[in-house]
Amino acid sequence: MTSKILLVDDDRHTVKLFENLFRKRPESLEVAADAASARERFRGTDYNLILMDQRLPDGNGLDLIQQMRRERPHQIAIMITGYADVRDAVRAVREGLFDYLTKPFDNLDSLETGIEKALELDRAYREIDSLRRTLDGRAEGHSLIGQSLAIEQLLQQIRQVAGLDTTVLLEGESGVGKELVSRILHAGSPRAERPFFAVNCGALSEQLLESTLFGYEKGAFTGAAKATPGYLEQADGGTLLLDEVADMSPKLQSSLLRVLQERSFRRLGGSRLVSSDFRLICACNRCLADEVRNKLFREDLYYRVNVVALRIPPLRERREDILALALHFLELFNTKFDKAVGPLTPEAIRLLENHAWPGNVRQLRHATERLVALHPGGPVSASHLGFLRKPDGASGDPETSLKYEDERARFERSYLDRLLSAADGNVSEAARISGIARQNLYERMKRWGLS
Repeated sequence: MTSKILLVDDDRHTVKLFENLFRKRPESLEVAADAASARERFRGTDYNLILMDQRLPDGNGLDLIQQMRRERPHQIAIMITGYADVRDAVRAVREGLFDYLTKPFDNLDSLETGIEKALELDRAYREIDSLRRTLDGRAEGHSLIGQSLAIEQLLQQIRQVAGLDTTVLLEGESGVGKELVSRILHAGSPRAERPFFAVNCGALSEQLLESTLFGYEKGAFTGAAKATPGYLEQADGGTLLLDEVADMSPKLQSSLLRVLQERSFRRLGGSRLVSSDFRLICACNRCLADEVRNKLFREDLYYRVNVVALRIPPLRERREDILALALHFLELFNTKFDKAVGPLTPEAIRLLENHAWPGNVRQLRHATERLVALHPGGPVSASHLGFLRKPDGASGDPETSLKYEDERARFERSYLDRLLSAADGNVSEAARISGIARQNLYERMKRWGLS
């Protein structure tokens, strides 16, 4: 869908400049010469961005934006003026405007970049709103946030696998969202109405993990005061996630293999065979094949759990999703703490998108929670995110960031090239094969010069 932009300005030179600028861009531009006509257009159209002159023939642009944002709190707006005043700039920021620009515009490239970042923020807000509407009707809302190629590919794989009663191996770094993906798989399966259990194999001792999984009879060990079923038994008809399965001891690996072969087991201290029909999902933050090669994980068990493998990308491979994730967590913790922190300023967005995020989505979530907890309220500038910077003042290794960006770019272009070849150049067919919306596919083809 084409983005709609409203320019509110009575200066014919400024209007001509923007008309020429948007003649080369995919967005559509509408023009209003005064506050009255701008209000009328605003009532009838949902604009992605408003470019507002500060001084209008019949009012003040800042006042008009304030009125508009009361009706649409997430309306993205940029103030433009030929009368630069520090006090006005401060007020514009306090009103939650995305940016404040002075004319004449000396650098059109910089102006275009500012518009693109503003539209990116609008898309992120709309993605979050769409996600919220989708999840409102569900008792349990689990969804991956993002529109990057990496996430769209993962979602396509999840859709293909969720309904199949097959074992899944999830591989990815710590904090990428492996448990979230496992819950999405469970929610999309025929077992969705049955229980979901998750256990972290690396967080428990061998004895505690064994009793947690297999359960125990009364008197099986000191402190076993009553018979207790384990997760293998309780997950009957549902799904069991074994997180960090590579940390399971050799003894428990052997026990798990036997369960998967026979679909039955005994509680600790018991003699009765217990049968259980559960779907198994395993997760690992290391390459499980490497663990097998290093004799740290049983090869026969590896083939049992590696029926379908899904790789969850780290945050550095999906940087275009950082803004949407940050906005999602911002709204989440604003609601939790009953605060009004935001919006993010362009400088804050740049800092978030350029940060290395070694802890992935989990680190971003915790950083946003800290931000909301300590921020008094109002716009978020880069200074409010100072805790993300390293001791030397850097927010991450630029060379490392560029390396990952280059790798992602090469991967995306190569994938699209192969996808189009497989579809014989038919974009509709390529969209069907990949599960990527056709409009998104066109945008990515244009980005990489593919036709």
